[in-house]
Amino acid sequence: MSTASPAASRFLLDDWRVRHQSSLEESRHSVRIFFRDRLAAVGLIYIALMIAVAIFAPVVAPYPGQGRGATDLRARFDSPGAQHVFGTDNLGRDVLSRVVYGTRIALVMPAIVALGVVLIGVPLGGIAGYYGGWLDEVVMRVTDIFLAFPGLILAMALVAFLGPGLRNIAIALVVTWWPWYARLVRGMAISLRERPFVKAARTMGVRDSRIVLRHILPNSLGPVIVQMTLDVGAVILEVAALSFIGLGAAPPTPDWGLMISEGRLYVFEAWWMVVFPGLAIFALVLAFNFVGDGLRDVLDPRSRR
Repeated sequence: MSTASPAASRFLLDDWRVRHQSSLEESRHSVRIFFRDRLAAVGLIYIALMIAVAIFAPVVAPYPGQGRGATDLRARFDSPGAQHVFGTDNLGRDVLSRVVYGTRIALVMPAIVALGVVLIGVPLGGIAGYYGGWLDEVVMRVTDIFLAFPGLILAMALVAFLGPGLRNIAIALVVTWWPWYARLVRGMAISLRERPFVKAARTMGVRDSRIVLRHILPNSLGPVIVQMTLDVGAVILEVAALSFIGLGAAPPTPDWGLMISEGRLYVFEAWWMVVFPGLAIFALVLAFNFVGDGLRDVLDPRSRR
């Protein structure tokens, strides 16, 4: 069996080092571009903090039992103070503890929706854009059917049909949102299939399925990641809206939308029941929007300087 000569081995090693160094420099440059945007950096730090809060909720929450739903009727409608920083609700539960535990739902639901959208919309869009023809027509006409309805109205109808609950909200949002990503990836695939590296791979006899998996989809992920980061805020808002109208989490689940729905009945005597969950939603949505803008500057070549 023949072995590579020392000169060839040194050439391969030097080539690997050059490519590794180039990739490392590119990564460092991308990080510098991202953190140059101070709002994006603040948003990323806030999201990291909220993830830590969600993971360590039993430690962070001052009253973990009340965060999970335990009541204390002796402390009903206590105003914000040293004992209850965010006050208590109509059942004497500490609002801060409820907000802390609600962070888990606020972060997990967008992650589930994003995973479902990626597994459905991205492959369908890539296949439709690369192959074209009747397959493209079928996929696009199906997406047109879903896009013909307002997203929130369609999600409400699906949840009403499936039944209230966070799991059914996730299913409804995936069904509602995947067509947008299918169209986004389809447009990327149509432009990528005419690129020289794809034509070269096709000329060399590489199978179409391998081209789609190794070239089309990976090169389409940049816009998908940016769009997904920007859409996380919208998912958080829609989950809260569906819970607010009674189609989401059931009591005593510490869902921010449900907390606002319960607090609206006492808004004049216990304003903190509405204000603090609302501020939590506002801050998290704003943080994801900041991060999405920063990622757009990093991943979009037209935005890079």
